[in-house]
Amino acid sequence: MINNDRKISRILKSKATVEGAGVRLKRAFGYHEVPLLDPFLLLDDFHSDNPDDYIAGFPRHPHRGIETVTYMLHGKVKHEDSIGNSGVVQSGDIQWMTAGSGIIHSEMPQQEERLLRGFQLWVNLPAQYKMMNPRYQEVKSEQIPELSLDNGIKIRVLCGQVEGTKGPVRDIVADPEYLDVTVPAKMEFEHPVKDGYTAFAYVVAGSGYFTAGKNGPVSVDQLVIFEKDGNKIKIKSRDREKSLRFLLVSGKPIGEHVAWHGPIVMNTQEELETAFQEYQKGTFIKHKT
Repeated sequence: MINNDRKISRILKSKATVEGAGVRLKRAFGYHEVPLLDPFLLLDDFHSDNPDDYIAGFPRHPHRGIETVTYMLHGKVKHEDSIGNSGVVQSGDIQWMTAGSGIIHSEMPQQEERLLRGFQLWVNLPAQYKMMNPRYQEVKSEQIPELSLDNGIKIRVLCGQVEGTKGPVRDIVADPEYLDVTVPAKMEFEHPVKDGYTAFAYVVAGSGYFTAGKNGPVSVDQLVIFEKDGNKIKIKSRDREKSLRFLLVSGKPIGEHVAWHGPIVMNTQEELETAFQEYQKGTFIKHKT
């Protein structure tokens, strides 16, 4: 097989927005980018040391037809739901929640000072899995493998596989890979990506050249969407002193129609209407145990 570097399809700048009960965050992509990043629907970056920006949190709200992925870098968020689950996602932890047929939950910061930094990714479910039973995969920081390569590159493997090391989040429909990569100054990172899979990178710190200098530098709060042709991604850190840190995510496209309103994503408008009617009637939750 010939190794072909993927080219950049598009670069987006995250945009400030307000969600939940008044949480100020940056949205890397969302509703307006559908179906550009299929099967991924949304990526939010919440990042502030001002509690007024995050303390109101996300009170009880429903989800159906998707998976929500919360990855914390700093701080902690408590979650509770309608079928008896609760816990705290802390620094370095990841929670992969499959809402499936429906969950009503809350996500509330558990601190009133200091830096809160994390990401929430929404992943669509194919029609045949939209009404599957809800489930959680909650992984503590110490359970996430971190590779340290000879050139100083560090990779936290949240989901997927790197050089034989598998991430702890497994058995996800979209066959995703979710990596937290840090590349030292002036170093180069190469990584294989499955042909035809959607792939993107979101810059957390520093700046660098994605596809090894064939495009301009990409910096903090920018999202790189790669073309689907090619089976390898090449990234080089730009700064002489600072490392480049980014999230690298890929997954298998679904290719189905998306009907999306608020926290619910289905395939048709009729399914959306049914979901909201059931929520209003109190019959939204299908799975009780």
